Amino acid sequence: MAKFVINGGKPINGTLVPSGNKNAALPLMAACLLTEEPVILHNLPDITDTRSMRSLLESLGVKIRQLDKPGSFEFLAKNIYPSDLDPDLCRAIRASILLAGPMIARCHEIQLPPPGGDVIGRRRLDTHIMAFRKLGVFPDFSNGIFKFNSKTLTGANILLDEASVTGTENIIMAASLAKGESIIRNAASEPHVQELCLLLNAMGARIDNIGSNRININGVERLKGTEFTIGPDYLEVVSFIGAAVVTKGNIRIKNAGIKYLDMIRLVFRRLGVDFDFIGDDVLVSPNQRMVIEPDFGNVIPEISVMPWPAFPTDLMSIAIVVATQSNGSILFHDWMYPSRMFFTDKLVSMGAQIVLCDPHRCIVQGPTRLNPEKLESPDIRAGMALVLAALSAHGESVISNIGQIDRGYERIEKKLQSLGADIVRT
Repeated sequence: MAKFVINGGKPINGTLVPSGNKNAALPLMAACLLTEEPVILHNLPDITDTRSMRSLLESLGVKIRQLDKPGSFEFLAKNIYPSDLDPDLCRAIRASILLAGPMIARCHEIQLPPPGGDVIGRRRLDTHIMAFRKLGVFPDFSNGIFKFNSKTLTGANILLDEASVTGTENIIMAASLAKGESIIRNAASEPHVQELCLLLNAMGARIDNIGSNRININGVERLKGTEFTIGPDYLEVVSFIGAAVVTKGNIRIKNAGIKYLDMIRLVFRRLGVDFDFIGDDVLVSPNQRMVIEPDFGNVIPEISVMPWPAFPTDLMSIAIVVATQSNGSILFHDWMYPSRMFFTDKLVSMGAQIVLCDPHRCIVQGPTRLNPEKLESPDIRAGMALVLAALSAHGESVISNIGQIDRGYERIEKKLQSLGADIVRT
């Protein structure tokens, strides 16, 4: 099993360019199933999850060709067919469920083993199933397999019971080829949902109110091929901001996609962290206040996750590590996933002052000097947070199970090495 060996306590310095957004890449790859014509995607990150999705698409009959430009691929779904998908591949990524929407639209059926992904608590599929039914899909679950069948997809007024990202993406893809108008209310509006809508419109779809929680879709008879560049991964951008902060480093992140960073900038200011925008670049200086801003009346502040454009759950782990280096107390609350906070035990073993109140909440008191430790990555985001903690700690830390980190971060150790970090893969 591969490991990261990190000798921390050294500032990172330099310039880097983030990879393409992993959470956008996966639904965009699935959307290629909606047309018989070739779709070219640029800036596709080379990570475990995108490789798994490529394998799943190929098993459905998609022809995939890597182009001369790194990160550029052509997807041709001319002759696709429902097939028995590899259960292990489906369990490897949560995004396997995104094959349902386009396959129902093109082939009127698909069978899917249950999707996998991070073990951060129950991640229900009820939202997908209820919304599919509104479009005229007949879902069934038997013998451990999801079966989706439909004769005709018909537009509908759909109120999602929760603002599920993958649920929204699935319904957008299916509704794009449905007869008539669909309205999706309580829709997710994350950057990757917006990118999916932009891709589909470039393919000939008619989607309005992109970026809102009420999306209008007028179904069309067919979609065409197109060429599309995936935007930067804002989760990676913020991870590197955090790495610079906890090591007192000085970095410039080029082409960072600053239009998606306003709320994150606001939250980080509460942790005593300021970073600047120059054009589409982010600059992080070593001279940070690192003082937690209390609420009015000197009350302990709370950072709580909410659907976009509020603070995203995927950045909670990063923010917690940053808070261990800030002066003051702060409460973190992630009501979405009951296992998100469990990784804090690993930070406590490194010397962090964290009280786990319940599965959803913890209080961080800082600053504390983190000590090197042998750690295991539990999931993508917590794994990256542990990398930040190890970079901050003075001495040698070892992080195992880094395959979890590789699912979401492209060549992460190479990028950190280019900034002067002492990190090696063994």
